[in-house]
Amino acid sequence: MMLKRILVLDDNQDILEIVHETLAYEQFEVKSTGVASDVIPMMKDFDPHLVILDYRVAGTNGGEICRQIKSHPDHSEVPVIIFSAYINNTSELFAYGCDAIINKPFDLNELVEKVNSLVQ
Repeated sequence: MMLKRILVLDDNQDILEIVHETLAYEQFEVKSTGVASDVIPMMKDFDPHLVILDYRVAGTNGGEICRQIKSHPDHSEVPVIIFSAYINNTSELFAYGCDAIINKPFDLNELVEKVNSLVQ
């Protein structure tokens, strides 16, 4: 069985490690980075089935990266989840084209459920 690949961006190292370990335990192949500019090159090399982006990352926001992914002909079908600590801007986040939003602080079960529902 081929493992589904997930790419994660978060510049909080603790969150990155928890998410990475949780998804690896759930039998996903995970690549993670804390650097926003890594995401598009990693999309090409890693070809993920799902991308998780933190909304607030140094130098940019996850919404802009989501928009880049969704407007790229090779990646436009890839589901994107945005992590956000700002609950009141969900419509603004969905305007970037993301498929789901997970509010921080988040529940790992919710994360796993949303990931599973999007990679089926």
